Amino acid sequence: MKKIRVTKQFNFESAHALWNYDGKCKNIHGHTYKLFVTVTGSPLQNENSPKYGMVMDFGDLKKTVKKNIVDVFDHAVILNKKAPYKNLENLPQMFERFITTDYQPTCENMVIHFAEILKKHLPENIELFSVRLYETETSYAEWFASDNL
Repeated sequence: MKKIRVTKQFNFESAHALWNYDGKCKNIHGHTYKLFVTVTGSPLQNENSPKYGMVMDFGDLKKTVKKNIVDVFDHAVILNKKAPYKNLENLPQMFERFITTDYQPTCENMVIHFAEILKKHLPENIELFSVRLYETETSYAEWFASDNL
């Protein structure tokens, strides 16, 4: 059976700041992130299945990524737990979606985090092949399963 890769793109808005950084990104700023999720598998050969010929239904992939990543990170402020922020969560109207991470919220670390999340939520017969996260139009980080064996 042939292995096929399928990819779906997602977009979301988030703000972050890099704690202890020596450039402009130490200030809270936002991005329009573009997330590309690629999975691999064999097209289903059961002619009686409504998923016949599919590696994974794009709608199912969309539900998984939306629920576990997009709905969590969209319009959120993301900061490293070590950052000396004070009482931002006490401004509920403005910081309703306030996420603190155990890592520096760089594009690189976010793509690793997203890959870890997705691997836990994909169907048994589907493998995560890659995750690409664009932070800007010309800058992105990629995670490949083959690099992380």
